[in-house]
Amino acid sequence: MRLAAREGPGRASRESASGGRGGAGGTSGDVTGRHENRNCNLVRVRVSRRRRRAPRPFSRNVLLRRNTAPVRPGRTGTRGYNARMTASNQTFDVAVIGGGLVGKSAALALTQSGLRVALLAQPCAPLPAGAVFDARVYAFSRSSQALFERLRVWQAADASRLTPVYDMRVFGDAAAELHFSAYQASVAQLAWIAESSVVERALDAALHFQPNLAWIDTRAQTLDVKPDAAVIGLANGRTIEADLAIGADGAHSWVRAQIGSTVERRDYRQTGVVANFRAEKPHGETAYQWFREGEIVALLPLPDRHVSLVWSAQTEHADELLKLEPAQLAAEVERVSQSQLGVLECVTPARGFPLSLQTVDRLVAPRVALVGDAAHLIHPLAGQGVNLGLRDVAALVDVVTKKEAFRDLGDIVLLRRYERGRREDIQKLVVATDGLQRLFSLPGTLARAVRNTGMAFVGAQPLLKRWLVASALG
Repeated sequence: MRLAAREGPGRASRESASGGRGGAGGTSGDVTGRHENRNCNLVRVRVSRRRRRAPRPFSRNVLLRRNTAPVRPGRTGTRGYNARMTASNQTFDVAVIGGGLVGKSAALALTQSGLRVALLAQPCAPLPAGAVFDARVYAFSRSSQALFERLRVWQAADASRLTPVYDMRVFGDAAAELHFSAYQASVAQLAWIAESSVVERALDAALHFQPNLAWIDTRAQTLDVKPDAAVIGLANGRTIEADLAIGADGAHSWVRAQIGSTVERRDYRQTGVVANFRAEKPHGETAYQWFREGEIVALLPLPDRHVSLVWSAQTEHADELLKLEPAQLAAEVERVSQSQLGVLECVTPARGFPLSLQTVDRLVAPRVALVGDAAHLIHPLAGQGVNLGLRDVAALVDVVTKKEAFRDLGDIVLLRRYERGRREDIQKLVVATDGLQRLFSLPGTLARAVRNTGMAFVGAQPLLKRWLVASALG
């Protein structure tokens, strides 16, 4: 009607002056009636033209920007942000059981792809009062950084708590030494060192703004896989259904036990002792690692001359280390690191966690997939455990989002694509980390001479070192 109001007065006055479009003798009423009819016709013509426009082609990017999921028949869409579970939204496309970096990354990636996701996990726990750094620190590879960037999590993390690694120096238990350089390998950095809580808090913040995600802060108690859905009973007495259940619940996975996956475990009889220190000398964005008497000591760079210790020690020795006073522990780390960074001051209490190798006979079952430590556990000497789990997430999301339209998310044929795609990467790292651990645990002069000669040989081969760096980057 705005169109009629804008064009009507001028045209009506012209028609009145000429006696109307019907010629002389027309009445003002006839002119007004014909004028209104013309304006209405004009409006109808313009509306009909709009209707004849071709519809926009569907774009998955539009779906992602709107952050809404296609609702399947019989299911109601989630409204609001982080909708609480009610009688109308107990059914989901995917249920992720377990949190941490791997589980939360899986939930975020899947909900950003347009799926309705239920996340059964706890929020990131705050640091203890007075703590300067989180005791759990990870070395993130290029592939992990790329995943976090796609999820827009890396950009949101506190940049002042992220430290690049430009060099890595590895010392054998004799005179051998290896030096890996980002410059020589033609990469921006070898890895990024970050506290687990820094990245997890960024993941939590992103998850809270996903309208298609329901964060369910309770435990799963039962898992009943039916032909058309995985039915999950919760500790609060409620149940949810999902086309696909993802087990991201760690090395002692409850989900893995529910599907009857067989676990093969080798206890290294070692404990990983972790703590953080302030160093007298700058670390120069360099990571250090020492192999000594069957144990491995690593110092990873943190901001402001701080370093993170990961000491893979024999269990009896680890118990002794954990009983030391902070100053005594700092003095012991100085000794084994040959005072590479000068005097050390312990800034976080030491913690320990058992080390083992763990593999499973299958990663998937009908409507169920395993990721992260639920699917594999390796020695931390290469710092690749969390990166391996995040590559699980990237592979599973890729398979799910590229599925054929006629396939269900829980289709075992679809899930076996994920399993086949992950076998080689997992097996390669299992063999490499376990082999190195065994090699440096062998006693005797001959074994020591062999492994240090091997290190010296690798150190003299630039192309081999570059290949090793490329493999570690993922």
